[in-house]
Amino acid sequence: QVQLVESGGGLVQAGGSLRLSCAASGRTIGTYTMGWFRQVPGKEREFVASHTSIRDTYYAGAVKGRFTISRDNAKNTVYLQMNSLKPEDTAVYYCAADLGGSRGTQDYRYNYWGQGIQVTVSS
Repeated sequence: QVQLVESGGGLVQAGGSLRLSCAASGRTIGTYTMGWFRQVPGKEREFVASHTSIRDTYYAGAVKGRFTISRDNAKNTVYLQMNSLKPEDTAVYYCAADLGGSRGTQDYRYNYWGQGIQVTVSS
């Protein structure tokens, strides 16, 4: 079992920055693909970014160039640095772990999910 706990969300003005953290426990995440997804009420969950065990990274087009995913295996933690935030980035953000080590762009490949954290960007 892997437990994932997100932190760092909140309210920010457009153009501002936030850094989300995802602390994992139960297993070390070094060999896993770790990802971030987001969901707005009434819409499907969408891919945001992923980071594989060999340090390849993938981003959704809507966040590329503004968001950066990183990981610290020694701390068993994954981060999502979000810059130049826009109101359309408002969502609940979820951290997830893919034990199979895929690219991580598809949510069905993930085995464990955090509880989610709200990010609200005001205009």
